[in-house]
Order: sequence, then structure tokens, then C-alpha cells
Amino acid sequence: MYMLHSLMRHILLFTLAISTTLPRANGQSPAQHPATAASERALLDQYCVGCHNDKAKVANLSLQKLDLSTVGDHPELWEKVVRKLRAGLMPPPGVKRPPLPEYEGLRDWLEEEIDRKEASRPNPGSVVLHRLNRTEYANAVRDLLDLEIDTTTLLPPDDSARGFDNIAGSLTISPTLLESYMTAATRVARMAVGYWKTPTESAYIAPGDTSQNQHIEGLPFGTRGGMLVHHNFPSDGDYKFSIQNFGLGKYVPGERLELLIDGERVHLTDYVGVGLSQGMQGEGDGAIEVTVPVRAGTHTVGATFLATNYRPSLDMIRQYERKSLENNSIPQLQYYPAIGLLRIQGPFDATRPEDSRSIRKVFTCHPATATQEDACAKEILSTLSRRAYRRPINPEDLEWVWGSYQEGRKAGTFQDGIELGLRRILASPKFLVRAEKEPSNVKTGQSYRISDLELASRLSFMLWSSIPDDELIRVAKLGTLHTSPVLEQQVKRMLLDSRSQALVENFADQLLYLRNLPATSPDGVFYPNWDDELRKSFRRETELLFESIMREDHNVVDLLTADYTFLNERLAQHYGIPNIYGSQFRRVKLGLDLDYRRGLLGQGSFLSVTWVQNFRTSPVKRGVWVLENILGTPPPEPPPNVPPLEDSKGGPEKILTLREQMTMHRKMEPCASCHKLMDPIGFALENFDADAKWRTKQGGDGGVLIDASSVLWDGTKVDGPIQLREALLHYSPQFVRMITEKLLTYGMGRGVEYYDMPVIRSIVRDADKNNDKFSSLLMGVIKSAPFQMRTKADESTN
Repeated sequence: MYMLHSLMRHILLFTLAISTTLPRANGQSPAQHPATAASERALLDQYCVGCHNDKAKVANLSLQKLDLSTVGDHPELWEKVVRKLRAGLMPPPGVKRPPLPEYEGLRDWLEEEIDRKEASRPNPGSVVLHRLNRTEYANAVRDLLDLEIDTTTLLPPDDSARGFDNIAGSLTISPTLLESYMTAATRVARMAVGYWKTPTESAYIAPGDTSQNQHIEGLPFGTRGGMLVHHNFPSDGDYKFSIQNFGLGKYVPGERLELLIDGERVHLTDYVGVGLSQGMQGEGDGAIEVTVPVRAGTHTVGATFLATNYRPSLDMIRQYERKSLENNSIPQLQYYPAIGLLRIQGPFDATRPEDSRSIRKVFTCHPATATQEDACAKEILSTLSRRAYRRPINPEDLEWVWGSYQEGRKAGTFQDGIELGLRRILASPKFLVRAEKEPSNVKTGQSYRISDLELASRLSFMLWSSIPDDELIRVAKLGTLHTSPVLEQQVKRMLLDSRSQALVENFADQLLYLRNLPATSPDGVFYPNWDDELRKSFRRETELLFESIMREDHNVVDLLTADYTFLNERLAQHYGIPNIYGSQFRRVKLGLDLDYRRGLLGQGSFLSVTWVQNFRTSPVKRGVWVLENILGTPPPEPPPNVPPLEDSKGGPEKILTLREQMTMHRKMEPCASCHKLMDPIGFALENFDADAKWRTKQGGDGGVLIDASSVLWDGTKVDGPIQLREALLHYSPQFVRMITEKLLTYGMGRGVEYYDMPVIRSIVRDADKNNDKFSSLLMGVIKSAPFQMRTKADESTN
């Protein structure tokens, strides 16, 4: 309890030492457009004021009496107008538009007026307190202690905002959460350097729709199905492995089950169906148990079957990829057994570990005598504190943990003292919270550059979702990190590091909604080939596409147009692409016959997270996704109590297509105005079924022909996904802006607002000179004022 109160007190002190502010971004003012306020006023009166006037006030916006000579004084309003113009969404569909040169001239003139005003009042703002989220906590522990942990068992889920789970405003701190962090610190310190005597149990459960018909990447070649998990073994000792739930199939001769640790076989047995297996204990439900000695540390555990049985199916029943019966009423026989549960219990007969990856990482010295212990302990705890706190430590930092070390040493061994000291470090707000102190000589409202050590933390958490390494801290201490050559060198080094995979797994996965895929579970009656292996393949395909753009430094627009993708055998079969074999993903060139698969719009991840009701596509959801993630203009929330689609029966003889149902659904306002934007996008993608398969008819071979033609919001006629992609490329500059906004949001841990747009435009203009390469956008964000500066806030806002 004392430690909890102490943590609350320190976090309060952090809060009092730093401040919040309303941020505004500055940007360089481009050359003045030859247009004038009077000419642009006439254009607005002719094409916009008919709806946006004081009487109608459509979308709660009136442009009737606004003075265009003061555009820069009202950036919040005019940035909304600019965003709609950039995406070509205004005037709305069916309303006369100005000629394209005049349309673009108005847009550019408004941007220039805003940018010119903002250049005279820079105010980058800041995030004051930024708690580590679960992913960052796990990565920080990994890099600090060389220990992999599962934070889902230690900490509650994080809230998301603005599309990401690292937004400071949503990462709140409460006494309950601090108790969870204290418990986690105790467990992590014990796993890293301690002596875990009491057996624990962890269960790994396969998804209910798993099939396990093919090789799993990471397991040895020549195996099929099974599970692969990362497990932390807290002490040297014996561990019991229980494997069970082998599906609903009948006994198949010749099956052999293999247990592996770190890729090495530790046990092999004949699988003889439900009951007993040779050399192992068996239970009535098919459970198999084996006890194996394991050294402490994080190890990869695999349980799989040798791929010795390739006999074809002789069933009269058609077989599908999905073999499980959960959410699937179609009868299937599981000819190959599947592992549903892997349980690990232990340690039994535990002994204190003498060596592990985490022990080697923590113990930078080993005292030979009792007189050497204090000096060695100070070296160990000082090194841990410096890395955990992301800065050089002071005497107060060491004092914070020294008492805990002495307490542990007095009650036990030198290792026990280090364990308690480490626990204190992991529970410290200096580790859990990223805080930036304001210099006392800066006036309220004045902008200033953050320290290089603070910049190092911003950089590492953006690129690695983790703490800075020793090299980054070393450069920051020299005070040269903020200089352009050194900063570029460090960013390149960090992107080459394997930890930069966090940009894919955290930034891209959230940007492209890949974290929503586990929640997709279509009805097995309509999609009997859907299983967990396909779901994972969808996700991996898109991750690899994004990673190729990032690591090969392509134009970010290639996310929409790439003439290649990444496939394994399972995904290639689903897409109908021949001659791809094996579980490993490889780069595949898309020819003209597969032009519809190019870019994100042809990938299963996007197409499958935008269905509804588990049995059909959703043109609305697909249209919303495009508006949000390509055009950066999300539609308003739907009104309450929107009725479902009408019954598909249009009369005693007629079956309505999805397009006809939706036409009936949106005949009246307030639905029509938004659906005119969303629905045409989704209709052009109707050749893709809800599981991303290509189709020409709705309802199978006997259904009605798909009509994928539509007229987009700007009057462009399209027919199918290829023409839709080409039409969207007219707005590729807006897509580049959207990616830049998301990078800044993710990197800063706060949402991008109207006052940031001048900086966004400046970054995009500079990147355009370098073909909109990913590195240009990333470096533009990192070098920007919001990323490198702060504004001192009024103390009254604290």
C-alpha cells in the first residue's frame, strides 16, 4: 500500500511539473496565388452559398457572410472546406461544379491564406503525460531485460482514439491500473532474475475455426498443423505439456505427434486417436501429456504432426478448407487431427536458474566476495535505471531503488536484492510515463525545442514502440541528435533494426484495420472455406505489402497501385492463383489478368473487414473505408434508428439485388446525401464477395449478374474495381496527406487538428519533390515543429 501511495504521489509531481496547451502547427507560406478574395467570393456565391447560407445552413455551415479577407483568422472553419475540396466531395453529387482550374484555384488560395497567417504565430503544442500502452510496455521489458512477456495476462486493454492505441489522452492512469502495474512489476522481475518455486499454468487455445491442414510457418518442414507459442519458463525445472482436443475425426493410421522447444524435438509419439498414445499418458478426451526438463527463459514451444499422410479424400461429401464444426452446419470429417489446446504447467522440482537471456542482460557484473556486492549492485541498478528512464540518472534515481535492494539483500541473496530493486524500477512512473519538463526560463505561450533526450524517446517510441537503445541515448547526450545529418543517420539505422517491425505491426495494423480481422467470423453455411488460416493470411499479405513500401522506400501511393502482392499456397488457392505452393509467403507479380487484385482494394484484409451480418458484402462499409482511409474524409455518423435493408423479395417473382435493396433503403433524407458518396464506391467493388473471392453473380452460379457500374461523387463513371482505383488516383495527393496525418498522429500520440494542417501541407510539398517516398514523409514528420518542439502552457490549465 505504501508503494501505491508513493507511485500516486510521484505521478502527481510529474503532472505539476509539466503543462498542457492548445497546439497550433506552423508551416512555411507558399507563393501567393494570383486569385483575390473578391474573385473567390464570387465563386463561393455561385457554387456553394446555395446550400451553405444563413437560411438553409446545410451541415450547420453558412458561407454567406464570411469575409474572405480574414480566412487566416478562422482556420478551423476553412480547413473543413479545404478538406472537402481536396477530396472532391463538394459540391455534392448532382450539383453543378465550377471548372476544374477554378475549383483547384479556390482550394489552393484558401490553403495559402491559412498557411500565411499560421507562419506568423507558430505554436506546436505538446503532449504532457504519455503512459506506456501494453505493447510499449512489453517491448520496453523485452529491450530492457531480454524477456518476452504476454501483457494480456498482466494489464487491462488500452483504449484507442484517433485510430490508435498510443494516444496520450486515452491512456489514463488510475489507482486500479497502478496496482496492475505493481503486480506486473513483481512478476516480471521474478521472471527475469528471480527464483520461481510455485508451479504455474498457462493455456494456449486455438481459434474455434482453425483447420490445421497445412504446414505452419515457424515449425519444421515436413510437419502439418499444430500450434506454435512463445512461453516464458520462470525457473529451471520439469514442465508438464498437455496437448488435447484433436478434432472430431476418426483414427487415421500413421499420424505422429511431435513436441519441440526452440525448434529442437524433445518428444515424438504415435498418435492413435482418442485415448492412449504410445509413451504418453492419455485421457478419454484425447489428451496427451509429457514432462520435459526446461531451462529458464523465453522459449518457442511447438506441437505438430509429422506430414506422413497424404491420402486423398474418398468421401461422397464435398470437403472444404474449414474443418471445424463451430459456426458451421455443413458436415465435415476431420481426416487430419488438429491440436486445440496446449497447456504448460511448472516448474516442478525447480532450481534457481544460473543462466538465461534475461540474467545475462541484467547482471553486468558478478561479485566474487561480499565486499564487492554494493559496488556491483550500484552498477547493475544504475544501468537498468538509465535504460528504463531513458536518460542519465542522478543520485535521487539510485536512492529510489537502493532501499529496495538492501531490503531484498538483507532477507535473502544478492540476486534477491537485485530482484527487488528491479521491481522498484519497473513500478516507477519514470519508467511507466513519458514526461517532458518545461524549462523555467521560457515564458508562457512561448515555443521551444525539446531536449535531445526527449527527442530520442519520441523517436524510439514512434519507430520501435519501445525505449531508446544505448546508441540513441549516447548521441542524445552529445546534444547533436536534433541536427539534420545526425537525425537522418539515426532514423536510417533504426529502420534497419528488427525493432522497426513495430511500424508494421502497430502503425500499419491499426491504420488499415488489420486488428479487426480476428473479430471477423462469417457464417460457415455461406462461406465454408473461411477459417483462421485464411484470416491470418489476409493479415500477413497486407502487412508484407506495407513493409515492402516502407523498407524499399516506395511511393506511398503504391499501396493503392502495387502490381505485386504476397501469397502462400492457402491464400493463392483462395484467390484462384495457380502454381503457388507451401506455407511461406513470397512476392508474386500480378499480371493483367489479375489487375483487379492490385493494391489494398484487391486484398482480402480490406474486403473482409467491411462485410456485415456474416453473410453478405456491405457497399456502405467499403465506401466508408475508402472515404476514411484513402480520401481522409470520414462521413458523419448515421442517424439513430436506421432501419435494416428491405426484404430481398421485391414481389412474388422478383428477387432484389443488393443494389436494388439499398436503393429502396436510401430513398429519403437524411440517408440519401451521405449514401450518394459511399454507395457508388462500394458498388464498384461488388465483384468481390465478402470473403474476397472474385464473383460475377450474386447468390452463386444460379444468382443474378453483378452490376459493378456506378457514378462517383464527382461525376466520374466507373465499372468495377480497376476503374474505381484509376478514379481514386486523381485524388492521390489527398491520400499522401492522409498517410502524413496518420504518421504525425501516431508519432505524437495526439490527434491532428486544423492547426496542424499547414505543417502537413509543408511536409507533403517537400515529399512530392522526392516522388512521395515513404522515407520523405517519415523524415518530414520527424523534422517537423510538432515533433521537435513544445509550447509552454499557462499554469492555470494544469
